[in-house]
Amino acid sequence: MRPYDFHTLIDRTAQGSAKWAAMHRANPEVSPDVAPFSVADLDIANAPEIIEGLQRMLDRTVLGYTLPTEPFRQSVVDWMQRRHAWSVAPETLVHTAGVVPALATAVRAFTKVGEGVIIQPPVYYPFYSVIERNDRRIVRNPLVIEQGRYRMDFDHLRALAADRSNRMMLLCSPHNPVGRVWTDEELRELAQIVIEHDLILISDEIHFDLILPGHRHRVMSTLGAEIAQRSVVCTAPSKTFNLAGMATSNIVIDSPTLRARFQRELEAQGLGLLNTLGYAACELAYNHAEAWLEALLALIAHNHARVKQFMAERLPAIRVFELEGTYLQWMDFRGLDLTARELKSLHRSQAEVFFEEGTSFGAEGAGFERMNLATSTHVLESALERLAQCHGDRCQRSGR
Repeated sequence: MRPYDFHTLIDRTAQGSAKWAAMHRANPEVSPDVAPFSVADLDIANAPEIIEGLQRMLDRTVLGYTLPTEPFRQSVVDWMQRRHAWSVAPETLVHTAGVVPALATAVRAFTKVGEGVIIQPPVYYPFYSVIERNDRRIVRNPLVIEQGRYRMDFDHLRALAADRSNRMMLLCSPHNPVGRVWTDEELRELAQIVIEHDLILISDEIHFDLILPGHRHRVMSTLGAEIAQRSVVCTAPSKTFNLAGMATSNIVIDSPTLRARFQRELEAQGLGLLNTLGYAACELAYNHAEAWLEALLALIAHNHARVKQFMAERLPAIRVFELEGTYLQWMDFRGLDLTARELKSLHRSQAEVFFEEGTSFGAEGAGFERMNLATSTHVLESALERLAQCHGDRCQRSGR
């Protein structure tokens, strides 16, 4: 296997990085060797197979209006089959400039103003905005913590689905931020509710390649033709290969009727063509960078184990949830008896750790923090040490 550099931290301050810019806004005096752990992208180098391929492409490519090519579509189809045992017909693919635009397009295409869209908080914050900003209603089906693990509340979901004013559900699978990889049994029960109550299911599976050992992701539409015909499955290479800036996502819609409605809404918004280099980067990633992904998964698993060990030994009042999928570590800081404002102030000014605050994911996230583990281990350990210096005494006094 080619050696990959997951050690060198890339300072993205001058690159327009949203994550780094947010850190400097939060603390303009932040130390020069500190990196943020908030937004879900990586501060380590992209797979060299992708970068080298793009460099070769630029020597012979005109960067004009570009449509998806057959080799590009085949790379997507092959990846889905190889990594997920998912047979995707090329004609079911719709390409969008990101999963969030796809979510918003689906809300507009499949619901009317005032209708309800079910979500499962705490959940990725654009789930809220794509509903509210399109004048639909957020309908909350909160996840439940049971024996230290999040689960779906199916009884509550059935009641919400029975309300005919609620026409759609947004599923996050694997779940961001809590890190669950839903089991086949959970997904089958969810599918049955969706089918029985004639909902349309939008399944955000952008993290579906990032699964830790011992867990298996199941693509929603592989559970059967009936659920596939009422599902829109949102995928992208962006989280897997750190290509968010390429703005290229692959949306799979088996139903010809739903696919036509979705495409009409895309066209109505003028969202037809994508980034020329985005198509190429996706094709290169899926065809040539699988070994890089395997190395990244090993890094994430190692960093997750390191966080669990560190917290157990040094900060026992902070609960670390088991990470099943994604590279986003969900942690419970409520044992420190701090307000959200106090927690934010201590982290940003004293500890110089910049997480994604739990309240970003809804009121259910109050007292929690999300930490991006897809970073160099030495950068992670430095942040953990700063966190221990900030909270150590309080953790020991808590008795946990």
